[in-house]
Amino acid sequence: MQEGKMGVVVDVRKVYPYPFQHVVNSYLNKYPTPLEKHVTGIKTVEEKTDPATGIVYRRRIATCNNVIPSFLRKFSILKISNIYLEEESWLDMKARVMTLKSHCLTWAQYASLNEESMYKESTENSNWTEFTQKGTITITGAGLLNCVLETFAQTFLKQGVKRSILIMETILQERCGCPFS
Repeated sequence: MQEGKMGVVVDVRKVYPYPFQHVVNSYLNKYPTPLEKHVTGIKTVEEKTDPATGIVYRRRIATCNNVIPSFLRKFSILKISNIYLEEESWLDMKARVMTLKSHCLTWAQYASLNEESMYKESTENSNWTEFTQKGTITITGAGLLNCVLETFAQTFLKQGVKRSILIMETILQERCGCPFS
């Protein structure tokens, strides 16, 4: 994770010692889960398969609890109960790659959250799956709150990335067995 002029930047790489199909299925069915109380639902709003390539396109909307601290919610722009994220994914089982793009639908006039992630079969071991994620959060239009919100976003993202990976490891271990003990 880096902090720069562009706001908060996330850059993650993780190798899961499980086959691609298991990791992708676990990811697509990861939420909601008791392991993550902030994600309350995921709804697939569009799904289609390209007959020529076999690539499956999905567009999903995630509903998350507003995690902004209560002292900041005194400002009207932050006083909402849910945050909505849109995720688009392209699953290519032939190439063993799933690409994802996500962005925040809530507070679009004040903040931009953009993530690009990829799950792909590992080049080191065909029974492993590599995960990479790059993302940014930039706060604008919130006046003096910009700096405070970026500081909060940096802390929350650092914890969120760790928690998300831990949840994937837990789900994979429960469904597939071994590696993370």
